[in-house]
Amino acid sequence: MKNLPGMPGTASGLVLRIGQFMFAGASIAVMVSGRNFSNYTAFCYLVAAMGLQFLWSFGLAALDAYALLIKRGLRNPVLVSLFVVGDWVTATLSLAAACSTAGVTVLFDNDLKFCAQTHCHRFQISAAMAFMSWVLIGLSSLVTFWLLANG
Repeated sequence: MKNLPGMPGTASGLVLRIGQFMFAGASIAVMVSGRNFSNYTAFCYLVAAMGLQFLWSFGLAALDAYALLIKRGLRNPVLVSLFVVGDWVTATLSLAAACSTAGVTVLFDNDLKFCAQTHCHRFQISAAMAFMSWVLIGLSSLVTFWLLANG
């Protein structure tokens, strides 16, 4: 089978994973820099989901870098199926966390006019970073699923 862009063990796969953990880390950093974020469940959920996303993507980025270093692909069906399941789980959690955070910030900003007391702009930026991480994990999960289905 041909090499797909973004598949595990390739340079484009490494770039996807680096983007995932960078956006997840940025989302966490922006969220925790806001005051009183821990008073809201959706914001705590975003930090937890992005923490898991960061760890998963960082680990797979390290694995991709190692595979590139030793010039060996990661096409083992058991390993690829693990990637698929892990990507799907983290993608689902990331999307749910980003949507809940975006929903709460819209509620605060538009309906409650509560943004004067909170850091709504930081929360919105954090949600945007989480959505960007989700887009990249979605791409990775599609590529690994395609690789598993055709492998």
